[in-house]
Amino acid sequence: MSTCYLSVVIPAYNEESRLPETLATIQAYLTGRPYTWEVIVADDGSEDGTAAIVGEFGRAHTGFRVHSFRHLGKGAAVKQGMLVAVGEYRFLCDADLSMPIELLERLLPPDAPNTDIVIGSREAAGARRIGEPQGRWLMGRVFNAFTRMLATPGIKDTQCGFKVFNRRAAEALFPLQTLDGFAFDAEILFLARKRGFTAAEVGIDWHYRAESKVRPFRDGWRTLRDLVLIRWRWLAGRYG
Repeated sequence: MSTCYLSVVIPAYNEESRLPETLATIQAYLTGRPYTWEVIVADDGSEDGTAAIVGEFGRAHTGFRVHSFRHLGKGAAVKQGMLVAVGEYRFLCDADLSMPIELLERLLPPDAPNTDIVIGSREAAGARRIGEPQGRWLMGRVFNAFTRMLATPGIKDTQCGFKVFNRRAAEALFPLQTLDGFAFDAEILFLARKRGFTAAEVGIDWHYRAESKVRPFRDGWRTLRDLVLIRWRWLAGRYG
């Protein structure tokens, strides 16, 4: 068993404006937790001061480090971060911290369901969407309907950027990931189901951030294309 209980993996691309507050908030919260932890910022080839900010923060606060590589996409950043993490539980956390960090306990034992993957969900019982425009919500529901049909039946919200994987699931699934873009969540959850890993959704509070890097039309079409690709790769035996 790892001596590190929790790894927090934050994919980041040009996040110099948001990371200082996010890292300080996470550091203040984790410092009071009764377990060991690490925070990894997976820097997706940022062209701003993202890596320098994390490096400076890490020199001042134990447990923080940056893992940098060339720009490929959010999915690639998550994969890289998860594969260098060592925690018994590995928490995927968006850089905008749109889920209050205090709700992390809902995704960890003993409060979380006894599953391999716990999904922070904006659609599960008890969830709250705060400040989200109605049009954005409707587009998300349409996209998720396609996702459930093509890859993840039964999961109401695949795309929320807050998920916890236990070590066994993370180390089995992320080496198989092939998608670098926003459809990586669906690919990982699709593979989890095919490989016999269990997953459950837990409702969270989610605050809409207008400065999100997701572009609904552009990224939506690309992600739908990737959903079809997931099915084809599985049928073609490309996942080993």
